[in-house]
Amino acid sequence: MKEELIVKGKDGPSIKSIFIFDEPSKMRPALNPLSWKILNLLAQKPMYPVEIAKSLKIYEQKVYYHIRQLHKIGLLSIERQESIKGALAKYYKVTYPAFGVELPFGERKLNVLGTTLMSEKILSFFREFLISSTFDGRIIVGSPEPHGPYKASARDGHYAVQLAFFLGQFTKMPNDFVVRLDVDIKAEKEEKNNLILLGGPGTNLITADFNKYLPIKFNEQNYWAGLLDAQGRTFNGDRDGLIAKIPNPYDEKKSVIVLAGLRYIGTKSAVIGITNFSEEILKNYHNERKWAIVIRGFDLDGDGKVDSVEVLS
Repeated sequence: MKEELIVKGKDGPSIKSIFIFDEPSKMRPALNPLSWKILNLLAQKPMYPVEIAKSLKIYEQKVYYHIRQLHKIGLLSIERQESIKGALAKYYKVTYPAFGVELPFGERKLNVLGTTLMSEKILSFFREFLISSTFDGRIIVGSPEPHGPYKASARDGHYAVQLAFFLGQFTKMPNDFVVRLDVDIKAEKEEKNNLILLGGPGTNLITADFNKYLPIKFNEQNYWAGLLDAQGRTFNGDRDGLIAKIPNPYDEKKSVIVLAGLRYIGTKSAVIGITNFSEEILKNYHNERKWAIVIRGFDLDGDGKVDSVEVLS
């Protein structure tokens, strides 16, 4: 089995991941009418088997059987587990929005100005932000004026330009102005969106609000003291940065991506990592809603500027 990309022509070029089966027979469980109903239902939102059975008005055992078959062939995955009435309920989601088989011919080159095919890793990481090929979310930078409990001034807001150029390869121009200051987001209470946070919690108030939810956190006692991973290791280099993705705690359907460093140069390293080295940075990302890595920027050509990154944790 392998993953490919397909391009659809409606409303301009767009990208959709497709799961290609190496043998047509492996696809058989998905062709059952009840399996097809379950896939369409889970395409709307993750659900657990009892919930699916009630929605389709069928016996639970039938649902469990088809869920197992679809999970076995890779079309369903477990998003999360919750305790419901004393039992552990597994919430299933559809892994890919399309599946099929492929014959070894028929490729055509695309000749569309300004259109770049996004890899599956990048598509997965930014999936919630790319709705109908238009950016859906906010890019939040710290205010350049002294603000917050530390009266800090952000020096990394202009890195949003690099990120915007990168995302502009895959999205159309949004109608709204998407880059906002942290103080404006606070005042307008817009935290319930898809958010990309640039800058550490010392200079970006929204990053500070979400820090406690991150798998790898900035030291809460001193945001500039270091990044702490799950193994208890501390990373405190000036060029150390965090790349993280979590569900938005204010709205679980939305996502938050954090690109931040202990210093502004660490934030730059995180931005360079996701824009210039995304394939390497995301090689161990597998569609998780909650994921994080620590990276370190390096100056390989000796010109005093970060031009490469390495994953530390």
